[in-house]
Amino acid sequence: MRKVLFILSELLDDDVEWLANAGDRLRYPVGAELIPYGGQPDSVYFVLDGTFSVLAGNGELVAELSSGEVIGEMSLVDPARTTASVRANEGASALRVSHVRLREKLDTDAAFAARFYRALSVFMSARMRQTTRRYGYGGLSHPGDAQVDEISEALLEKAHLASMRFERLLKRMAS
Repeated sequence: MRKVLFILSELLDDDVEWLANAGDRLRYPVGAELIPYGGQPDSVYFVLDGTFSVLAGNGELVAELSSGEVIGEMSLVDPARTTASVRANEGASALRVSHVRLREKLDTDAAFAARFYRALSVFMSARMRQTTRRYGYGGLSHPGDAQVDEISEALLEKAHLASMRFERLLKRMAS
């Protein structure tokens, strides 16, 4: 499942519209560095097209992020320096929403803030579960076990709506 669905499933249509209006769609040349190793990102990025590589400090590929992934969200809530860098690959574009603009909205709209922080919590929880399973901390013998891939009914119900929101966001950013 696209990671952005975890976030969009918790937001309202108006929230997604605000993100689209508050951000900028940017295209990145191959090798462009969105987030430097040891840096302090100043934006959250929603990957629209292409891919981005996440690289460890030694340059080793940690992950490749594609459409629907979210980058820079950890730095919004924790200003610690990054432990990886993120670089653009061919055809990479993203919706960039500055931390400053996002924090202003969070500070002035309590309902949006509650939904957005819940969305981040759901997203980061899913990421942590995936990471712990990948490295054998989940207690299951095989990563393909049904229990690992199971999605809660509540999330499944929201996933369709979130998918439609993301498709609308992609279409809006294309124009």
